[in-house]
Order: sequence, then C-alpha cells, then structure tokens
Amino acid sequence: MGAALLGAGLAVLGPAAIVLAQETAGLRGEVAEADVNSDLLGRVPLLRKPTTLEQRGLDPAGGDTGIPTPAYAPASAGATPDDSADTPDGSDTPDASAAKQKSIFENSDDIGNEPASAAPPTTAAKRAAARKQVGAAPETAAERMAAKKKTTAGKAEDDAKDEEDPSTTGTVRAQTVDSEIETETEADPRVQRAAPIEGLEKRIDDNPYAPLGLRVGTFTVLPSVESGLTWSSNANSSFGGGPALLSESTLRLNAISDWASDKATIDAFVNFRKTVSGEEIDETRAGLNGAFEHELGGDWTALGAIGYEVGPESASSPDAIQGTLDQPTKQTFEGSLGVEKDVGKLQLRLTGNVEREVFGDAELSTGGTVSQEDRNSTLVAGVLRTGYEISPALTPFVEVEYGHRFYDLDVDSNGFDRAATRMGARGGVELDLGEKFSGELAAGWISEDLADKRLASVSGPSVSADLNWSPVRGTIVGLTGLTTVEGSTGANESGSILYTSELTVERQLRANLTAELGFAASLRDYTGQDDRDVILDAEASTTYWFNRYLGLTGRLRHERLDSTLPNRDYKTNSVFVGLKLQR
Repeated sequence: MGAALLGAGLAVLGPAAIVLAQETAGLRGEVAEADVNSDLLGRVPLLRKPTTLEQRGLDPAGGDTGIPTPAYAPASAGATPDDSADTPDGSDTPDASAAKQKSIFENSDDIGNEPASAAPPTTAAKRAAARKQVGAAPETAAERMAAKKKTTAGKAEDDAKDEEDPSTTGTVRAQTVDSEIETETEADPRVQRAAPIEGLEKRIDDNPYAPLGLRVGTFTVLPSVESGLTWSSNANSSFGGGPALLSESTLRLNAISDWASDKATIDAFVNFRKTVSGEEIDETRAGLNGAFEHELGGDWTALGAIGYEVGPESASSPDAIQGTLDQPTKQTFEGSLGVEKDVGKLQLRLTGNVEREVFGDAELSTGGTVSQEDRNSTLVAGVLRTGYEISPALTPFVEVEYGHRFYDLDVDSNGFDRAATRMGARGGVELDLGEKFSGELAAGWISEDLADKRLASVSGPSVSADLNWSPVRGTIVGLTGLTTVEGSTGANESGSILYTSELTVERQLRANLTAELGFAASLRDYTGQDDRDVILDAEASTTYWFNRYLGLTGRLRHERLDSTLPNRDYKTNSVFVGLKLQR
C-alpha cells in the first residue's frame, strides 16, 4: 500500500517539478548581452586574475587541486593596458601588478623569462636596453643595421655548422633553384649556352662565287648575261662559208619554284650574233622550256612540260637550201601532259605529247623566196610506261608509243602525201643513287609508216639517255642521247633518222675558276639510201670569277661534218672571249 501511494505521489508531482524547474532563476531563460560582455570583458585583466586555490579563497585541503595556470608574461613593455587610472585605490598600480606577477611566477611551475619592468623607460638608452633585454625590434636605423649584420653572421655560422654536421637535425640543406637548374644544364650535353651574336663565327660558304638569285613571288630566279667577241673560220657553219668577227651576247634565266609539295622549273635563253667584220651574219635564237609536277593525292601525280625554240635552221639540215642568203626560220613547239601512279613497287605513267614544226620562207641570193609551207607538220602521240622498283636505286621499265603525224598540206610540192603513223617500243632502266649517279637509259625501235605507198617507212633503232655522274666533289659528268625522225621534201625521199649524243665534263678547279669540256657526235641515216652524215663537235671553256657577280669567260670550239652527199662537208673553228654577269 505504501509503495502504491509513493508512486501516485511521484506521478502527480513530476510534471509540477518540471514546470517549476523552468521558472528557476539562473538555469533557463534569456541571457542578457550585457552579462556576457561583462563576463568576457571584465575590468580585471587576465594577468591579475587569481590562479591558485589560496588566491581564489579556496582551501587546498578541500580537494580542488588542479594544475595551476601560468600567468601571462608580456614580451615587452606596454603589451597590456595600464589600468592604474581605473583603480582609484591604487591596488592595481604598476608596482602592485609587478608584485602580483612575481608572486604568480614563484607559485607556478614556469621558471622562464622574468617579467618586464613595470615602469616604461624614459631615455633612448634605457629604451634600447629594455628592447635588448626583452628581444624587441630595433627602433633606429643604426640599430636595425647592426641587428641585420648580427643576424646574417649568425645565420652563416649556423649554416656552416649544419654543413659540417648534418646529423644535428637529421636533414640535408636543400640546394637553391639556380644551382639545380645549372646542374641539370651541365649534365645534359645537348643543352649549350647560347653565345652572343657578336661572338658567333661566320658560316663558311661552300661556293662563295655561286649566284644568289632573285626572289620573284614563289620562284627563285637566276639571271645571267654573257657578252663578248667571237672569231669563226666559218661563220654560218656551211659548205664554202667564210670567216668573220662577230659580236655575240646571250641572256639566260633559270627559275625554280619554292612550293611545299609541287615543283616547277623554267629555263629560257636569247642569243644574238651580228657581224663586226667578215661574212655577213645577223641571227637571233631563243628558247623556253618549262616543267611541273603536281600531287593529286592517292599516289597520283600530274606531269607537264612545255617547250619553244625559234632560230635559223642549221646549215647541216638535210633539207637545207643551197644559194640562200639566210636559212629559213624554224619554230618548234612542244608540250606534254600526263599522270603517274604508284601501286606498291609498280609504277604506271601515261603521257600525251604534241610537237609542231613551222618553217619560214627561204630568201634566195638571186632574189625571191622559196615557200617552206609543205614542211609544216604536227605530231600527236601517246606513251604508256610501266616500271617495277627492284630497289630505290634501280627501276627497270618498258614503254610503248603510238601516234600520228599530220602535215598542213595534204600533198607536198612534189605530189606526195607525207602523213605518217608513228609506233615505237623501248626498254630501259632508271637509276637513282642521289647526287652520285642518277638518270635513265633506254633502247628500242621506232618507225613511221608514210601514207603514200611510194615512200618507204622511216624506221630504225631508238636510243635515249639522260645520265649525271659525280665521281668526286666538284666534278659533274653528263651523258645525253636522243633519236629523232626527220622528214624530207625531196622527190621519192622518205626522210632520215638522226642519232645524237653528247658527253660533258664540268670541273671546279678553284672556288673562282671552273672548266668544262664537251664532246658531241651525231649520225644521220637516210632511209632508202646508202648516204650518211657524221657530225663531230668538241668544245673547251673556262670562267674566272672576279667576285660573285662578274667573271671572265673564254671558249674554244671545233665542229665538222663529213657526208657522203656532195657539197655538204664543212669545218669550223671559233674562239670566244667575253664577260659574264650573274645575280
């Protein structure tokens, strides 16, 4: 029963006790901001608050024996506010504060620095001594300088001790960033310190007398002009020709493109010959040749070439007219366009060629002219070439040619239709050993069947060559060969085949002295006849360069023609001396 009454009483009084607890002052309710500020920002400094049990009025025997809190010791005078003005009774004067601090330090475990003097120093000497005692920063410039020197000396001494005994701290002093960079630079042999521009050595020019050229758009142009006097024993290289002193000038221009993937070249010349004394000669010759390569993508390459030449026909021509004042002017136009494809090591090339010859009228010494219109012709042909690359230096090939030659007149002055169908086949090899040896050599058969059945076909072996060899540095040996089918206007004459070959040797004797030798041989075989022409040429020339732009040129030349036909033989010796300008 008693237990039941006690439980009922607790159940009734429990809620009431909770409600009364909410009304008890100091436990719950709103806290005034003034009370918080008063508690945190009390007028008694932290340094002067009692820390020991006796100072707080507690009995040490009561059991409250916690670790005493050490008193705050200011590092310099004036670190804590002077509260003497706020204590009228004088209990918190500087002397009293110092006494309390001393008592606090004596009763604590902290046996560190002594408290600073309560009274602030009044003179500069006393202030310096006080700062020195407490470790304060120097006030004057002289004091700062002295302190800096002392600190630097002390740091150097500490660094020396650390270097002597790195085990003191167990660490190794790190190198500076500059020293690490310098060490890495010296360790890498590929990195070298750049020399000043003034100290750079001048680059040696391999050929100080070579032309510099001119920049024209995307082309490098090399112009030159050669002018001098020529003495010739046979001025026009003809049967019965006489000697003469000639003024001769030649202008040349070579241009090479500077394109990323494509390539183009242009070669042009103009030659003037005019008599100063002796047999009358007034000739002008000019020529232009150009070639280009264009990448089409997918291993396809477009190839193209153009050519033009104009000048008096050679007196050694099989159709040369006797008794003329001057040989008729001959113009030759050439053009080709093709594509090339590489399929692995297999090379395919298809080229279309066009060649046209136009002749002017011949002026007779007895007066009047002779038309040469029946000699004007156009040849259109296609060439298919297949090669296989055995190695990068050796590529054998075969090619076939088919075309047709058209004449402006269906029937010539003798009543013959000279239109012809052209067929040919050749086999050869292409060589590529870099600058040492390059070019190609081919041989085969060529034929032109004339439309007029009264005329025999012009056919025979075909040889072509274009090789360059450099046995030693400064020496270039060149070999060229060509086979040409020549027409004719003579009655019952089909024409002839001309085989031409030339060997040249160019040698740089000194940096400013070059020499060149040339030998040429030609053989003309007349179709349907036993007659032949043999033409031999030999030439030697030297050029001495005064500087990169001006040189002195000398040339000796011998030429002769031996023929089984009458009134065709001749011999010519000539000497040329002149100046050459180049850029």
